[in-house]
Amino acid sequence: MTAEEKKVIAASSAGTIFEWYDFYLYGALAGIIGAQFFTAFPEATRNVFALLAFAAGFIVRPFGALVFGMLGDMLGRKYTFLMTIVIMGVSTFLVGILPNYESWGVAAPITLILLRMAQGLALGGEYGGAAIYVAEHAPANQRGYFTAFIQTTATLGLLLSLIVILSVQGYVNGNYPDVPLMKDGVAVLMADGNPTMIKAFNAWGWRVPFIGSIFLLLISLYIRLQMNESPAFKKMKEEGRTSKAPLSEAFGNWRNGKIALIALLGLVAGQAVVWYTGQFYALFFMQNVIKVDSFTANVMVAWSLILGTGGFLFFGALSDRIGRKPIILAGCLLGAVSFLPVFGFLTKTANPAIYAAHQTPVTVTVAPGDCSFQFNPTGTAKFTSSCDIAKAQLARSSVNYSSVESAAPGSLAVVKVGETTIESYNAGKVSGDELKKAKAAFEGSLNAALKQAGYPLVPADNATVVKAKHFIDIFDGQKMAIILTLTYLVILVTMVYGPIAAMLVEMFPTRIRYSGLSLPYHIGNGWFGGLMPATAFAISAQTGNIYSGLWYAIVIAVMTVVIGALFVPGGTHKKDIFSDDHKS
Repeated sequence: MTAEEKKVIAASSAGTIFEWYDFYLYGALAGIIGAQFFTAFPEATRNVFALLAFAAGFIVRPFGALVFGMLGDMLGRKYTFLMTIVIMGVSTFLVGILPNYESWGVAAPITLILLRMAQGLALGGEYGGAAIYVAEHAPANQRGYFTAFIQTTATLGLLLSLIVILSVQGYVNGNYPDVPLMKDGVAVLMADGNPTMIKAFNAWGWRVPFIGSIFLLLISLYIRLQMNESPAFKKMKEEGRTSKAPLSEAFGNWRNGKIALIALLGLVAGQAVVWYTGQFYALFFMQNVIKVDSFTANVMVAWSLILGTGGFLFFGALSDRIGRKPIILAGCLLGAVSFLPVFGFLTKTANPAIYAAHQTPVTVTVAPGDCSFQFNPTGTAKFTSSCDIAKAQLARSSVNYSSVESAAPGSLAVVKVGETTIESYNAGKVSGDELKKAKAAFEGSLNAALKQAGYPLVPADNATVVKAKHFIDIFDGQKMAIILTLTYLVILVTMVYGPIAAMLVEMFPTRIRYSGLSLPYHIGNGWFGGLMPATAFAISAQTGNIYSGLWYAIVIAVMTVVIGALFVPGGTHKKDIFSDDHKS
């Protein structure tokens, strides 16, 4: 690797790491931010809506790919880089100073989602430019290895965000007192009449990593300004061969449109769900489903990223020898067959008390038509039926349950925990003191039955759940088993993601490469992958099984294996990526 090649990789990778850091701060803090900006919504809806706000950045990524892909093919790679990183950096800084729901009301979550969309638009133009810039500088027989450095940037950006979060969280919580939880300007009281207290980091400290990102923006801008234009693009521009209409040329005819469609369904869709399951949903699952505290979950994921990130370079280099396609499809297949047992093992290892409690069967017998889909993005719906009340209470305690339809229309839902049955109540048909008594009676009886079944309803009393005191508190059997399990998921990520940039570069000619590559990549990773955590959580909440959401990733990964095996061309690693440049 020459000095110039090292400079290209370092400049492209460093700026992209900072951009991913900005984007992933929200993902790592989704639960805390959700509590700040979606406080008006029910708890189950709040989690889904917080994840959808995270996904909003992914939903708009294909539109960013279209806009910046066109500019990249018409104006050049370098200047497109500069635009995207300014938009990303400013949006991230503004999230850090944005007032919460308590201060701004509904304007706060709306503004948050708009800023997330701005981040998504910027990232839609960032990745394709970085991958292409490196690939067009790389030696022909090392494109996989060179572009794998760009592939590490997403994981390194996530790792950087976790390290910053852990550092700030430790300092803030260690030096500042807890603060009362407020709602409508009044402290929320616990059952004993005392205010509900939250950690200082959850109240305001989470803003520090966002505000501090302004320094990364300045560093990234300086780095990007030192870069020269891609030699392939410069040569093409000097010869007058740049595309005047890259979008219509890339997608306006079946010859090129077919390539984009095959790339999306036969490569990127499966890669995306494996990636987001292995990194983001694993983190969300630990924090919100199996009730591992956020500090410990972040420590476990951070160590898995440290151990597994080298896989990007390994599989990128391997793809230069044996091809990209077999490695990507093998990663998708391994993910499809192992996600269910791996996440089951995570539950068993990270929170043995919950896993043991899941062995006690829980059923909810409901009348026909009594249950709603408990997703309430407007915060206006009221879930008052006996079924909705029962399922919401079970979801809050991470209970695995199944639903059985009653033969008696209009009957109240009945929860059965082991051999104990508890009748729910209909909040729409009682009020006042009668409603309070019904609520207290149901929740008291249900909690007693769940406690009898072994559910750890009070987190502080759960001695089995994994807990890290500090970043290097990992040297015991429980923690090492969790880290190695998460590392396996990261290795699957490196298999599918390490070779993908080189593979996509090789599928499109230089004149439309930015547009052609960016759209399928960002549809796959933005829509199939970015929506994975929210979709999986919503499916699990609806079915009552904490693992059922994983079928979303499994089905898409299997689809990609089949379509990829049949239609994706092999041997692209041997291709001259400039061979089509003089063709009309």
